[in-house]
Amino acid sequence: MPTYDYLCTSCTHQFEHFQSMSDDLLTECPICGSKVRRLVSGGSGLIFKGSGFYLTDYKNKPENKKSQDKKEKKETKPKKIKETSDKKD
Repeated sequence: MPTYDYLCTSCTHQFEHFQSMSDDLLTECPICGSKVRRLVSGGSGLIFKGSGFYLTDYKNKPENKKSQDKKEKKETKPKKIKETSDKKD
């Protein structure tokens, strides 16, 4: 449920009211009882939940040169061979 901002036309008292979108608008000021009008506000913004809503989700970024160098080093690194001793006691 959104929070709406109201302004009294008589005493200029500004207040917020938490109400459902389907509720009727407030008509009188809680301070002086005069008429109020609802203000248009920016709100808190739009929140998307879940994956696929970010700009970075749709871009194919080239891999960093550093990460490519690390991959190449791992691939070209010689494997250690376990030496066995041929000594007989």
